[in-house]
Amino acid sequence: MALSNDPNWWRQATIYQIYPRSFADSNGDGLGDLKGVTSRVDYLASLSIDGVWLSPFYPSELADGGYDVADYRNVDPKLGTLADFDEMLAALHDRGIRVFVDIVPNHSSDQHEWFQAALAAAPGSPERDRYIFRDGKGENGELPPSDWPSHFGPSSWTRVTEADGKPGQWYLHLFAPEQPDWNWDNEEVREDFLTTLRFWADRGVDGFRVDVAHALTKDMSEPLPSIKSFDIERQGYQSLRTLFDRDEVHEIYKTWRKVFNEYNPPRVAVAEAWTITERRPLYASPDELGQAFNFDLLGAPWKSKKFKEIIDFNLQLSAQSGSSSTWVLSNHDVVRHASRYGLPKGTNFEHWIITDGEMPRLDVQRGIARAKAATMLLLALPGSTYIYQGEELGLHEVADLPGQVLQDPIWLRDGMTRKGRDGCRVPLPWTRTGSSFGFGSNGAHLPQPEWFGIFSVEAEDGVSGSTLELYRAALKLRRSLQTTETLTWVDSPKKTIHFVREGGWHCFTNFGKKPVAVPAGDVLLSSVPISEGMLPGNASVWLKA
Repeated sequence: MALSNDPNWWRQATIYQIYPRSFADSNGDGLGDLKGVTSRVDYLASLSIDGVWLSPFYPSELADGGYDVADYRNVDPKLGTLADFDEMLAALHDRGIRVFVDIVPNHSSDQHEWFQAALAAAPGSPERDRYIFRDGKGENGELPPSDWPSHFGPSSWTRVTEADGKPGQWYLHLFAPEQPDWNWDNEEVREDFLTTLRFWADRGVDGFRVDVAHALTKDMSEPLPSIKSFDIERQGYQSLRTLFDRDEVHEIYKTWRKVFNEYNPPRVAVAEAWTITERRPLYASPDELGQAFNFDLLGAPWKSKKFKEIIDFNLQLSAQSGSSSTWVLSNHDVVRHASRYGLPKGTNFEHWIITDGEMPRLDVQRGIARAKAATMLLLALPGSTYIYQGEELGLHEVADLPGQVLQDPIWLRDGMTRKGRDGCRVPLPWTRTGSSFGFGSNGAHLPQPEWFGIFSVEAEDGVSGSTLELYRAALKLRRSLQTTETLTWVDSPKKTIHFVREGGWHCFTNFGKKPVAVPAGDVLLSSVPISEGMLPGNASVWLKA
């Protein structure tokens, strides 16, 4: 299937996120790889998706799941080669599936050649200026330059040992110590990332997901202010602007846009920008990245009023930027939504995971029902939808991973008080049985639970009513129904949402427990069977009127 040159292909696309190390293992080493992705292209095509987004596959010591990048223009040998990447890209393109790659511009790995050069160089050298080095406080520089925390705790500063063996300067890392922050005031850094963007675009990559897009530029002028938390509500937005969401970052993305526009069709990008919502349209403007993730539903309760407010607000935001909204229910950083929707109201998800999923109790069937209904609702909205691998199987969070197998730096660096994100990164089940449920021939890098078999592709393939077949039907139907990027709300009973798209495509969702009458029209698809004209609770239906 030939890819079109339509520059707007992305505006209402469905993108499937692949976490490569947990998708499919081709060589039996327990780790997913690029050949594994290639081996599953037929499956991906069966979903009727428009593109895939590959989480980092670059050389990495895995201090943070691959987001510590040692070489931005290569493939981790454990995951394959550049030739394997080209083969995978061609196979996906042949099936009409475009490819996004993850770009990690806020920080590199401490194994990156430029950081190793910085460690070997003297303070004040050009090599150190590519990163953010500072002298420490105290009589002998033994104290960090500021009280800034790290996302992975406790401090965002690490002291180095100089070439003469003495304790030396400190370097900034807003994440793990193995992830030193780049200095984006350095022209070499800026030019090198432009080279990286062209490297992948020249290979045929269609788009880029930009990690921590809001954190590149920083105000490092003395005296460094006190910042004790990265929580906007606790610290205050203006205080955090020393490190995040500075106006200068948008000048960087304008230069990136010039690179994207060198290609036909122009390469596209989506920002992971955790900032106040009013600032999100800046990242999504056509002069910059073009899209920015809308994460508002990740923390939203299962309530019709809240969903409607979020939808309305984000459609307004996308209109401001001239972009299209992005709809997300799960990704590699959050508890899977089938679990979120199956837990009692007000559940603290971190507490639930630290109790190995024992407290409180998960209602599996309710979670799946709500997840199906939410997915149909999202797929009917104007804009693009990002799907996380495994959600099409109805996978739940693996909450009972033992501490000794956890790989997320959150676990150890927060004093084993948070188990982190490994529960949504457990390798996918492809078959009902086997040492890794078909993921590979010799186990998986994170243990899979016994119940994975009933949620496998093999168990759900061709089975009427399965989550997989609902996704396939909805995604295929969506392609023929999507037209303009507008919707019209329709008055509906309490605890429901009803809207219509151009051409008479209606979406009706029942957030309540009791059945409600289905609106007039021909039923195109429903998340659960409809009986005597009534839609059960926690369900969605598409209609043509």
